[in-house]
Amino acid sequence: MKLWRIFITLVLTAVAVISFTPIAWAFCGFYVAKADTKLYNQASQVVIARDGDRTVLTMANDYQGDVEDFALVVPVPVVLEQEQVNVGEPQIIERLDSFSAPRLVEYFDSDPCQDRSGLRLESVAAPNDFEGKTRGSADSLGVTVEERFTVGEYDIVVLSARESKGLETWLRGNGYRIPRGANQLLKPYIRQKMKFFVAKVNLKEFEASGYQFLRPIQMAYESPRFMLPIRLGMINATTEQDLFVYLLSPQGQGEITNYRTVKIPSDTELPVFIKNEFEDFYKAMFQTSYERENKKVAFLEYAWDMGSCDPCSAQPLNPEELRQAGVFWLNPSRGNNVFITRFHVRYSRDQFPEDLMFQETSNRQLFQGRYVLRHPYQGQMNCPAGREYKRSLNQRLEREVQTLARLTRWNIKEIRQKANLPQGRGVRWWRELWR
Repeated sequence: MKLWRIFITLVLTAVAVISFTPIAWAFCGFYVAKADTKLYNQASQVVIARDGDRTVLTMANDYQGDVEDFALVVPVPVVLEQEQVNVGEPQIIERLDSFSAPRLVEYFDSDPCQDRSGLRLESVAAPNDFEGKTRGSADSLGVTVEERFTVGEYDIVVLSARESKGLETWLRGNGYRIPRGANQLLKPYIRQKMKFFVAKVNLKEFEASGYQFLRPIQMAYESPRFMLPIRLGMINATTEQDLFVYLLSPQGQGEITNYRTVKIPSDTELPVFIKNEFEDFYKAMFQTSYERENKKVAFLEYAWDMGSCDPCSAQPLNPEELRQAGVFWLNPSRGNNVFITRFHVRYSRDQFPEDLMFQETSNRQLFQGRYVLRHPYQGQMNCPAGREYKRSLNQRLEREVQTLARLTRWNIKEIRQKANLPQGRGVRWWRELWR
């Protein structure tokens, strides 16, 4: 785990189920699996609750090394005081992940010979220290300590700087292991008059807390800048990083304005064996989509009103959980008015040279990553509708195989074997000739 993976790189990936127009012999769907952020190594998660110029930023702390070595340096638009910083609970981010992750749903075809009025579905189980050696020379380095305080297990300073080399020297002199070349990435933030939120672990407070892992850091501030600085996290990155951003707004969907955003492939029917291979499927599908988009886009995985879900992979967050996630606008007159947008960004320094810029919108269109299994009916079918069902079933199963191969680039012969389809089954070549 890199010390300077500052922000987060987030998942995808988390799952919700949405209502779905029934197709022949399929009725209501049940949630059976999810593709959450645990699929990804070195995945960072950030929650941004935003209304107007007011922002609450929550950074999940996935640091896994010695806590003595932990350091966090985040560019921020304003000087933060102690009362604007909080230590949150990791379970809240897990709840957001579970509520919004891409999901697998399952249907069972009914008897085509049976009158379907009043039919009920079978149930489906869901698997479910800042007194540094260079303190006296801060002025000569062009560094000003604007604020200094402790919150929870973190000792925090907020710095302003006149030039990047002086800031880098100050950080090194105060025990921060800054990678080479850091001053080049610090320069743009100094030019923009941004401040630097710097955190280290207070070992005494950490031991007294009883926690085994570092908790998320939350900060509340007002600024017209709606952005997420990701460039510092690339300083010593040797591979692509995954970032999951959960935007919470009373208005509607959030948008990334400086990179193209595409929806993750969704509402596709897949062979039923994917129920046991959903994690492998989702990782392969995401990588394929990422490469097809030339590794230069952000993916929308979920957009939903948090007052409901249909059906739910996890229950919507209650008002207290939303407050812990940073939502500050809830009151009886506005109700539970929270819209969540989930982005999955896989980024590298060459493909994502800019920080992420966002905007709020009034678009309340719903979207989720959703993948469908349809189990064929296995009973007797002695009726015209049954014979028609049998004729159309093979085409449907072949279509599912081809869809899976297209989304993942998996070998289609191996897919057919797992789906128990003969290799010769499919659309015969002469049908294309004579039609």
